[in-house]
Amino acid sequence: MAKAPIGVELVKRGLVTEDDIARAIAYQKEHPNKKIGDIINILKLCPQVELIKAMGEILGEKVMLLRPDNVTLDITQYFSMDIARSCKAIIYEVVGGKAKVCFADTSNKRAIEQIRLILLNKGLVLDKYLTFETNIDNVLESFEGKSGDSIQANTGDVTGLLDTIIKTAMDKRASDIHIEPQENSIRVRYRVDGELITVANLETTRQAQIIGRLKVISNMHQEKQESQDGRILLYPDYNIRVSSQKNVNGEKFCLRLLKKNAGIRNIFELGFPKSEKLLKASFDKKNSITIVAAPTGEGKTTTLYSILDYLNKPEINVTTVEDPVEIRVPGINQIEIDAKTSFAGSLRTILRQDPDIILLGEIRDLETAEIAMQSGQTGHYVLSTIHTIDAVEVITRLRKLGISDYDISSTLATSVSQRLIRRVCPHCATKRPFSDEEKNIMQKLVDKYGIKFDFKDKYTYDVNGCKECNHTGYLGRIAAFEILEITEDLRELISSGASSIKIREKALEGNVYKPLFVDALYKVLDGIVTLEEANKKLILFQ
Repeated sequence: MAKAPIGVELVKRGLVTEDDIARAIAYQKEHPNKKIGDIINILKLCPQVELIKAMGEILGEKVMLLRPDNVTLDITQYFSMDIARSCKAIIYEVVGGKAKVCFADTSNKRAIEQIRLILLNKGLVLDKYLTFETNIDNVLESFEGKSGDSIQANTGDVTGLLDTIIKTAMDKRASDIHIEPQENSIRVRYRVDGELITVANLETTRQAQIIGRLKVISNMHQEKQESQDGRILLYPDYNIRVSSQKNVNGEKFCLRLLKKNAGIRNIFELGFPKSEKLLKASFDKKNSITIVAAPTGEGKTTTLYSILDYLNKPEINVTTVEDPVEIRVPGINQIEIDAKTSFAGSLRTILRQDPDIILLGEIRDLETAEIAMQSGQTGHYVLSTIHTIDAVEVITRLRKLGISDYDISSTLATSVSQRLIRRVCPHCATKRPFSDEEKNIMQKLVDKYGIKFDFKDKYTYDVNGCKECNHTGYLGRIAAFEILEITEDLRELISSGASSIKIREKALEGNVYKPLFVDALYKVLDGIVTLEEANKKLILFQ
């Protein structure tokens, strides 16, 4: 649906005027991802039936005005909601071995090929139709809305409504709840396994009540409309952090659900390469610091606790400083940051408590970084996190904070980077051999590192969707790891002020350090994650 051909052809057919097209193009400047045909439909510049029929003739496609009541089958039996969303595609009928699928964009060859292959593995032939993107969205919202029926049905007091929203999120394994005022509704979304799903759209008339109740239970100021932070402590198994932010439609709230006493997972369960030798070389240290790096929400703290669990022994004194304490561990001294304490201040006190291992929740500023480095230089082993993109860039980040090259080279022992990738759901995934295209993509990516993938007896999976995985096709996440052990050669480069490019080149020469995506591809090869998901998280190919 390219702009000019569609617009010109529709004008020629007398379905819209040149002024209508000008309006559509103006709208498109504010919504660049929308196509002209969809915009004409959104602005109601032409009757739907005539518009879709004309677009089918212009583009040479079969068309369908898709509505929720047209879809009589369970769409997740054929491909997951996640794929339906990303490909903007809905399967609405299966007849005689043919699967009728509506697409919002029939020029998206990659999406069509992905759906075609999934259906082919189920013994079905793709029968392609064009529809409007808004029609696809309406069907998806209708299907997703079933999971939010209990929320939508709660027409009683706001206390019960919010309680239902929070408890439903817990049941669905959500890490975050987003309550977002829109122009005509209040959207409720859950982040499950790293992805946001819409579960309800509430009436805007309830906005003031929802805001008031959220501020009461999270101990926020009622009268203030600027950004605030609070906590909900009403649920015995959860510590819920709450953040408010004013926007053009009101106040948006994000609730982070932190499960108390979640238990520490073995580091190999998290996805760390299964090598005791590598584990010992990476983390069994003294007089140094180990830093786990990743963006927000990528499981850094979980990994820190797994490392701590590996190192912890009765004869060792372990102390943590966190904001907040996410997992309570018997036998470990844990300090929680509050309004009267800081990371740097708490760390100074800890050094007088005779610690062997110090877990510092996050290095946020120069003062904290300096004390962490000094702790590592004076007989302690420090574990911490930092926000940066990969293991090598930890060095750059410390430099930018103001730490000297000498302190970094003499104290940093290991830096680890990680990303969480969604696992295929074992309850509904369909096993299949790797395609030749997938094999070629994966092998090309690792050729320059001297790695040869053996695809014999290896399988991947097509995701489908079931009740166990909220109809997404994915259940839980696993981390892809990148480990940089600071060798003597690297210390020399760091102390001389070498760039991250030079440090990376030297690390690769040692045949120990491998970029993050290599571990991700090994997990694809093992059938734990799909190539599509690994690419989605790490952008391996276009």
